[in-house]
Amino acid sequence: MLDCYPYLKEIPFPDLSRAKLDVLQINLGYRCNLQCQHCHVNAGPQRTEVMSKETLRDIYRFVAEYDIQRVDLTGGAPEMHPDFPAILKQFKQLGCDICVRTNLTVLNLPDYQHYLSLLSEYQVELMASLPCYHAENVDKQRGKGTYDESIQVLKALNRAGYAQHGTALKLNLIYNPQGAYLPPDQQQLEVDYKQQLWEQYHIRFNQLFTITNLPVKRFGSMLLSTGQFEAYLQLLQDAHQEKNLHSVMCRSLLSLDWQGYLYDCDFNQMLDLPIQQQDRRLHISAYHPLKHTDIPIRVAGHCYGCTAGSGSSCGGALN
Repeated sequence: MLDCYPYLKEIPFPDLSRAKLDVLQINLGYRCNLQCQHCHVNAGPQRTEVMSKETLRDIYRFVAEYDIQRVDLTGGAPEMHPDFPAILKQFKQLGCDICVRTNLTVLNLPDYQHYLSLLSEYQVELMASLPCYHAENVDKQRGKGTYDESIQVLKALNRAGYAQHGTALKLNLIYNPQGAYLPPDQQQLEVDYKQQLWEQYHIRFNQLFTITNLPVKRFGSMLLSTGQFEAYLQLLQDAHQEKNLHSVMCRSLLSLDWQGYLYDCDFNQMLDLPIQQQDRRLHISAYHPLKHTDIPIRVAGHCYGCTAGSGSSCGGALN
């Protein structure tokens, strides 16, 4: 795996400061049933990192003490954490809105199919990756047969009440470009997705979110190996929009790795750019949002991926 960070750290980016903490994004581990080309986490079936019960207890204490209203569970495939059902139950008891980032196909595996009812029981909001509405493109990016499996799971989620009229069960889809280019207009692409998925499969979903591929980990390594890295960075810088700086996700979100260490965002986590104080990385057990307001957000060249064009965050386009 080629290291992207030496190239990124040489590129300056505007300073950013933190606003009110709204979302705690928690990476439960890097194990995944897929190994997608665009994955910035480098997740896969052979990864063994998984969050411990002790770290989870630290997180529960933090959420309770600081009244965190929303947790965003990611991975890898977060559903593959061995304590996933207990994690959902605990966060629900703490009064959190729960978001889970799913690749969909994991919910088609025999060991995880029963999670469909669990997700609806706890009213979990789903951010489901479906990088295209054409089978050929999805299978090329994620592996043969993944499109059909994703469609099966989306149908099952609709049957469970997701994205149906009169329910609060939210099913959102995530689009990532397949190559070194920016996402198209989010609003128009949502119209296209809804039309195609309804006409072909009678599938409903709530919203589509477009996310720019950042040049880190597997995607960044691919860009380096194919000679596209510098051109893609230049594309991101040329498309930079100053207005997006006010609403980038790192201002109101904290990212936790599977060991409980804190980062300004998931991408910094993958580049090993932790939140630090006196040259020591901060753990969730020692972090106090009201006391650590003076710690600057760590930025580098990859941050242009969040401000390019319409902007990008874990919640889609910024404008």
